[in-house]
Amino acid sequence: MNELTLNPDSRRQLWLRAGIWLLFLAPFFFLTYGQVNQYTATRDDVAVLAFSWESSIPFWPWTIVPYWSIDLLYGISLFICTSRRELMVHGLRLAVASVAACVGFLLFPLRFSFIRPISDGMFGWLFQQLEMFDLPYNQAPSLHIILLWLLWLRFYPHTSSKWRWLLHGWFTLIGISVLTTWQHHFIDVVTGLFVGIIISYALPVATRWRWQPSQDPFARRLALYYSSAALVLAALAYWLGSGFWILIWPAVALLMVALGYSGLGSAIFQKNAAGNMSPSARFLLAPYQIGAWCSFRYFSAKYDRNNQITEGILLGSYPRHAVSVKAVLDMTSEWQRSTRIPAVAYIACPQLDLLAPSEEELQHSVQALNELCSHGQVLVHCALGLSRSAIVVAAWLLQQQRVTSIEEAEAMIRQARPKIIFRESHLKALNCWAKRYLV
Repeated sequence: MNELTLNPDSRRQLWLRAGIWLLFLAPFFFLTYGQVNQYTATRDDVAVLAFSWESSIPFWPWTIVPYWSIDLLYGISLFICTSRRELMVHGLRLAVASVAACVGFLLFPLRFSFIRPISDGMFGWLFQQLEMFDLPYNQAPSLHIILLWLLWLRFYPHTSSKWRWLLHGWFTLIGISVLTTWQHHFIDVVTGLFVGIIISYALPVATRWRWQPSQDPFARRLALYYSSAALVLAALAYWLGSGFWILIWPAVALLMVALGYSGLGSAIFQKNAAGNMSPSARFLLAPYQIGAWCSFRYFSAKYDRNNQITEGILLGSYPRHAVSVKAVLDMTSEWQRSTRIPAVAYIACPQLDLLAPSEEELQHSVQALNELCSHGQVLVHCALGLSRSAIVVAAWLLQQQRVTSIEEAEAMIRQARPKIIFRESHLKALNCWAKRYLV
């Protein structure tokens, strides 16, 4: 997902702000990281956590070059931002990264256990400079990997497509270098990536968090189910330990879904109008998405792919096969734009599954459908094409005066797609929308 924002400020103003951020972040990083490293070196409870296979990781002295290059990229990343918000969020992410890593070092003190071979020449000099500052105690989560993820998120949207192979290649080298310079163990890399993803997810550039407590009892019940499942997975991870700590990943994913149903809404998926989700959301919520996809594949076999409701309007499920339409209105929030959708007019109006939209959300979706209708036949879809997309089509039929009542709209859609689901909250939302926008 391209996280760039609109309304860029003047380059001079942004560079001035970037310079101020750098003047703060550079000493902040060295002070926090260095002090925690020195303190951990004095503790007697510092452990080692490494897998036996890590002894086979080769020591490549030349990889100290990509390892050190992250310092240069760190500074440059502040000056490539094209808007005040992008710069502010990126600077805040970098500051939070240092704090989060240091908290991890203090709570779970670990040390690197291999004895690094002596290097000579330029590479040896670079290792000497590193050892003057960096003691082998600040391990998990790897701050190097946290920063690597955050920096990649900033450089990627600002890099021309023809040069992205170089960007990906060099950042991959930096990631590998934390192991081949014998600076970190594997667990440091995994935890560093996870923390980096959480930071970028919690501090999005392109979207903003907004808490609006749900008044729908059904939504609160779903939130309770998901939060309970998250708690069970977290307890299992703690109780079973070892490799079962991986259960923290689906636990966090389900917790975010619970918060979505509680009040954060579809923003938890960070999906934009073009149908793209942020990389952070895609990684963090992947366990939930996999589960939702399995459920979708099972239930979608019971329904038609799509049905024509009226001339120019098809209502259907998330496209898994090529569709022959001129436009698509996507009501899903949990997945990116389907790869089966051709290069046609497309708008995403993300909504949480099973819930009725607000009056404003419904009106926005109807306006999007009107815009798409000018291109020709439109496919309106959600996951199964039974609820989120159906209520938008019902509102559109009312607005276009294809029907005279909500009951007639529901009957018309149900005749074409019999299994649609309109709960009481959906009908209430339609009534409130009609009173507000159709008078």
